Amino acid sequence: QVQLVESGGGSVQAGGSLRLSCAASRYTDSTYCMGWFRQVAGKEREGVAAICSPNTYYADSVKGRFTISQDNAKKTLYLQMNSLKSEDTAMYYCATATGRPVMVYEVLTSRPYNHWGQGTQVTVSS
Repeated sequence: QVQLVESGGGSVQAGGSLRLSCAASRYTDSTYCMGWFRQVAGKEREGVAAICSPNTYYADSVKGRFTISQDNAKKTLYLQMNSLKSEDTAMYYCATATGRPVMVYEVLTSRPYNHWGQGTQVTVSS
């Protein structure tokens, strides 16, 4: 079982930056992708960014503002968020896909991800 723990959320004014971290208890040889998702109460979970080494993928709404990266030695996934907007306010979750290879068309969907963290809240005030 892979355990994921997010940190780095908080409150920031519009235009500011935050860096989220996700510490994994272990990586496996079958870790196909890692991703960041967000969810606002009452809405569906949305894929924000994913890394399926060496490729990265971003939702259109965050391209040019967010950067996903990973440090394999530290077993940590990061999401650098710049130029934050009020619409970025959400609970942010990290996830790993270890069960099977992930197709490009589903990399920012929840379907292939089988391990999830508890989430970290990001609030952006305008």
